[in-house]
Amino acid sequence: MKIGIDSRNLGSATDGIGRFVHNSVKALTALGADLFVYAPSKISANYDIQPGVSVRTANFKGPYARAFWGQAVLPSWALRDRVEILWGPSHRLPFTLEGRIGRVVTIHDLVWLHAAETMRTRTWLGDRLMMKPALKTADVVVTDSTATATALTAEFPWLKSPIKTVAPGTTALPAPGDFSSLERLGITRPYALFVGTLEPRKNLRNLIKAYSLLPASSRSRCDLVIVGGKGWKQTGLADDVRDGALDTNIRFTGFVDDRTLATLYSNCLFLAMPSLYEGFGFPIVEAQSFGKPALTSNTSSMPEVAGGSSVLVDPTDAVAIASAFDRLSIDAAFRERIALGARKNAERFTWENHAKGMVQIFEQAIAQRRKTHA
Repeated sequence: MKIGIDSRNLGSATDGIGRFVHNSVKALTALGADLFVYAPSKISANYDIQPGVSVRTANFKGPYARAFWGQAVLPSWALRDRVEILWGPSHRLPFTLEGRIGRVVTIHDLVWLHAAETMRTRTWLGDRLMMKPALKTADVVVTDSTATATALTAEFPWLKSPIKTVAPGTTALPAPGDFSSLERLGITRPYALFVGTLEPRKNLRNLIKAYSLLPASSRSRCDLVIVGGKGWKQTGLADDVRDGALDTNIRFTGFVDDRTLATLYSNCLFLAMPSLYEGFGFPIVEAQSFGKPALTSNTSSMPEVAGGSSVLVDPTDAVAIASAFDRLSIDAAFRERIALGARKNAERFTWENHAKGMVQIFEQAIAQRRKTHA
């Protein structure tokens, strides 16, 4: 099976979809798939592409140039390489594609519909303009979660293509260090952990507000550590905390390497991730792989992904977040009970399982194309 993959997101090592594509390529290659990786510009050096994978890149930089590449150059490459299937792993497909080529698109979320105010205007406009044509073009639509599949069905009742849910995997992190190794980050006391890009959808202002509502005695038992690179509209968070009364309790680490991230997960009391909306929520599974419970939201995909090893809250209710945070931080028996099934839940999400599910879908799309273009 010759599979073409729109790999435009491999240009950035910090792009979450880029990591998704990279792990998918590795897992599909391990299954013996014949892959063609297509990118509009140079692939980040952080992504190692396995021998045997055909890679085609160009020199299209910037959002408008990449959009042109996706509609004009990508289809011609797929035709020239005689791929049997073209996979758009993030909301995009060419408007036109040679008729015999099957086409599959993965929809990770509907943030542009359900949390538009948390998106950059450019990103919102791209999803608004490009997702619907991709849904109309696709032979099969794939989602990361049942929650997203349900939302798609509700929002686009005209959608005729079958919707399949294939959960992504999570990459095994390196062996963690011990607690003392975190001193260089200013972490010396027990802590709850947030992991994610600092952007409005992550609801950090409400998490910090909830933390401020805790009694001083509770804050003295549990700091809040915020891990992640700067996104947008949240660049002043650290300064706001630094100028306030929580300066000694909240730590911003910025982006960290995988070894440090593993150490942070391993030594935290619990994950605190009350996002407004998530298409999946990788930090939930990563924390659970270290046996940690999650405080997360009762919206979108988060209950589905977290399973029973979590405390669910209304992300818009700072008092509810504070109450759950307080109990998880001071009640060790409760925390351990919530964490009992954490590792087992995390084991559901592997890249091998994702790749096997995608291969079945590619075969379905190819068979469908052959019937209609016999």
